[in-house]
Amino acid sequence: MADRHPTATQLVTDEPGILAWRAFLTAHATIIRRLEAELEAEESLALSDLDVLIQLHRAGGTLRMRDLAERALLSRSGMTRRVDRLEEQGYIVRAACATDRRGSFAHLTDSGRDRLLAALPAHLRGIDTHFIDKLSPGELDSIRVALSKVVTDARPPE
Repeated sequence: MADRHPTATQLVTDEPGILAWRAFLTAHATIIRRLEAELEAEESLALSDLDVLIQLHRAGGTLRMRDLAERALLSRSGMTRRVDRLEEQGYIVRAACATDRRGSFAHLTDSGRDRLLAALPAHLRGIDTHFIDKLSPGELDSIRVALSKVVTDARPPE
């Protein structure tokens, strides 16, 4: 059986797995750049800020900071800076955890929820334009199934 780990030479070849990997990375980077630029232009809001607001909203308005960082795919230090900014804008309130002095919670404020709801149409329009409209329903389902396998396999054990 052939070794499944590519050599440096194989990383620059047209091997199907590497081509798929490069296509995934290129598509992700291209779409994210477009979504960021459009959201900033239309709503004066960073995509990462919107993601934090979305994650809090999806969680019912409150998350521990470490859980928020994991869900929003940011480092804990990156999340702290982002939450500091969102807190200054009145979109989030941070509160200490009563049972763990090291922990804290981020709470979505009414203003944060309003900001999320105002920015969401532009974001969803971008997702439609740059991703969903480019693919058939079957392709979208195949991507969902394939990437779900990758995400499930990549999660650290609890």
